[in-house]
Amino acid sequence: MSIDTDTARKVAKLARIRVEEADLPALADQLSGILTFMEQLNEVDVSGIEPMVSVTPMRLKRRADVVTEGGIQDQVLKNAPEAREGFFAVPKVVE
Repeated sequence: MSIDTDTARKVAKLARIRVEEADLPALADQLSGILTFMEQLNEVDVSGIEPMVSVTPMRLKRRADVVTEGGIQDQVLKNAPEAREGFFAVPKVVE
């Protein structure tokens, strides 16, 4: 696929990039090269390959999902700048 200078001018305007008139042919060639490379990538057979999140195989560390006793309200509220009636107290936002 080939990009002409008018299309390159339009892409630059849409991207809000100032490109001098003399630089538009070079931009058009670069955009054409990118599209040619994308066409080559579309020719690769990727059927049966799972999508990856990362190029290195990783698993997130997981902890056991267990129910705890809780009951540490006093310890949690100890970190609050202000607490009332067993809850975090926050300044009024809406008048």
